Amino acid sequence: MKPSMFKVTIFAICVVFAFGSLSAQKPVWQPSPGHTQVPIWPGAVTDPRPVAGPELVETDPKFLIAGKPVVGISNVTQPTMTVYSPMGNNTGTAVIVFPGGGYQGLAIDLEGTEVCAWLTPRGITCGLLKYRVTDVGPYPKSGPYPESPMALEDAQRTVGLVRFQAAEWHVDPHKIGVLGFSAGGHLSAAISTHFAKRLYPAVDAADKESCRPDFAVAIYPGHLSLSAAEWDAKQGTNNFVVPHPATADKELSLNPEIPVTRQTPPTFLLQAEDDHVDDVHDSLAYYIALTKAGVPVEMHLYAQGGHAFGLRRTNLPITAWPQLMETWLGTIGMIAE
Repeated sequence: MKPSMFKVTIFAICVVFAFGSLSAQKPVWQPSPGHTQVPIWPGAVTDPRPVAGPELVETDPKFLIAGKPVVGISNVTQPTMTVYSPMGNNTGTAVIVFPGGGYQGLAIDLEGTEVCAWLTPRGITCGLLKYRVTDVGPYPKSGPYPESPMALEDAQRTVGLVRFQAAEWHVDPHKIGVLGFSAGGHLSAAISTHFAKRLYPAVDAADKESCRPDFAVAIYPGHLSLSAAEWDAKQGTNNFVVPHPATADKELSLNPEIPVTRQTPPTFLLQAEDDHVDDVHDSLAYYIALTKAGVPVEMHLYAQGGHAFGLRRTNLPITAWPQLMETWLGTIGMIAE
């Protein structure tokens, strides 16, 4: 049985370190010069929620990944996308990036801008989504769908928007994928299984486009599996009345809020077995469900790596994962092999 409270505690510690108030704070994140972030909603955001305070950009010099600090954003109420155009040959492929942060903040550099800096030289358009998240405070914090719908609403809107703007951004509308880390990895799985119907009323023509990703990548994802105890604890919440299946492996039960079908897009999974924030069972449960549904899936598990390493290089073999993903994109026909 997974120690769910332990996971929550460790995760909270990580969030405090990554988005703590020990460092200088700046209002509202801005991309580097030459890149413009645009609102994903044409007017007022759908389903607005109150937050504890204004948007903050924070860097804690004591929280280091591969010797460098992490820039975090909290209290996001105005979701945006920043488009990073491909350098050199344009493959026509686009990847929408979902940074992690426990649905309470966004590791905007480690799992955002640094990812786009890797993708664009490979001819891939990168759309960095700053989706809505709220930190702890006097208001309910954000979380995974259906606990909180905001992030998934923003993800659905963004995939449809990129497909609608495909010609303008020189993107193949059949080569639009998602890539997420930690909570963002869960968001990749959530939109891969919740694309048939928007969570919000259509606001313009972009919402008439499909929001199904053509492929999905989830790096050290969370919230994808439920232990027997977690399953029982959900009874009666969010209209959840599904008893734990008697025949299921009680360590590997897929979260039923991630309803995998044959239409779920091809998926790439990666996680470390010593990840003590998001249990390796999350990737395993999702992998098993995908294979049972006949969905093409590739999974890589490493003995070491922990959590929240992004693309930053260390001496551990797991940090070579970007090459594995690039090869996989070739095998599914998204880029030239």
